[in-house]
Amino acid sequence: MRVLVVGSGGREHALAWAIRSSPRVSALFVAPGNAGTSAIAENVDIPATDVERLLVFAREREVDLTVVGPEAPLAAGLVDRFRAANLPCYGPTAAAARLEGSKAFAKDFMRRRGIPTAAFAIFDDAAGAKAFARSLAAPVVIKADGLAAGKGVVIAADHDEAARAIDQMMVERRFGDAGGRVVVEEFLAGEEVSVHAICAGNRAVVLPGSQDHKRAFDGDTGPNTGGMGAIAPVPWIKPDDMELVRRTIIEPVLEGMIAERSPFTGTLYAGLMWTSSGPKVLEFNTRFGDPEAEALMPLLKDDAAELFAEAAAGRIPDRVDTFARCAAAVVIASRGYPDRYDTDVPIEGLDEVRGADVAVFHAATRAHDGRVVTAGGRVLAVTAWAGSLAAAVGAAYDAVARVRIAGAFYRRDIGRRHLAASTERTKG
Repeated sequence: MRVLVVGSGGREHALAWAIRSSPRVSALFVAPGNAGTSAIAENVDIPATDVERLLVFAREREVDLTVVGPEAPLAAGLVDRFRAANLPCYGPTAAAARLEGSKAFAKDFMRRRGIPTAAFAIFDDAAGAKAFARSLAAPVVIKADGLAAGKGVVIAADHDEAARAIDQMMVERRFGDAGGRVVVEEFLAGEEVSVHAICAGNRAVVLPGSQDHKRAFDGDTGPNTGGMGAIAPVPWIKPDDMELVRRTIIEPVLEGMIAERSPFTGTLYAGLMWTSSGPKVLEFNTRFGDPEAEALMPLLKDDAAELFAEAAAGRIPDRVDTFARCAAAVVIASRGYPDRYDTDVPIEGLDEVRGADVAVFHAATRAHDGRVVTAGGRVLAVTAWAGSLAAAVGAAYDAVARVRIAGAFYRRDIGRRHLAASTERTKG
């Protein structure tokens, strides 16, 4: 099998890493990739959103399967073009990807299909959005409708902050056209959980629950980011809880998308808030989360290439086998992230991170003059896995300590508040 992974971040490195371990894979390409993917695959200098060039490449290099990592090429219709050319592709069509590409569409869809979510309203004008925000008890959640690289959500502590966020999105256009329409919704209290399902049509298999750490700094403080670390599985999530998510959220989404003539194939990521009345949807993504993928891929026991190829062909197994272990991923970010940040800073110590149970997934790196340098805000996701969450967290931070990037920072509390609840998972 010849496989193409589309994207350049830590998620794509983790996907390529998992796919590379398949005995069925004879050639692996990543477009455009990064300094990390170049060690396990052939990087292809084509942007992830250049659908036509990617299509030509896949034809010329006789690619048997394309796995799409980020959201932008999905929204741009990459899967539609590949399927029209009879090239197998893992991911949803542009119509199905609206679940992520438009928060307004997703919220209306959930209302139509009876999927539990926060009370909300959708606005095309700032004045109306501000008035509705004032009618809600603080804190208030403001969401840009379109894709904003994981940064288009503001949890406003009071109504003044909500008004400023609305102006930044709708008037100042901080997120461009993505903020021309906003969703204003009630704040949900509880525990956030990310649930990923491999889907095709009306069938799905659910992976272990994971948890992202969105805030930039320790103690869940600072601005929202694309994600500063992740753990998997979430210690307190039980099999009955996952079955509840499948029954009340995943299956109704798939049935609803079929009914609305946009059947879903690919990874459905339900970002949930586990409230006192059960799980409610914060948002949907239509691809693997980042950095959740970096924690989930080391848990996958099944052949990743075969799993994605079968799903792309519409076939979903009854279950996915995962290793009885825990994983923790810690993101190292450039100074200034998530605002203005340094780039082209040398990365030292990568060759000092060793071990069969640790991996450094490159998120924003490039090769320059024989060295690896930073190329974005989230630079690396350092992941370790072990029989317990405590051991995985400890090993991840031991590895992080060996990496040196001038001015870089990372959270020191990834997964730590769950350590008391974690249990040994070495059996099985």
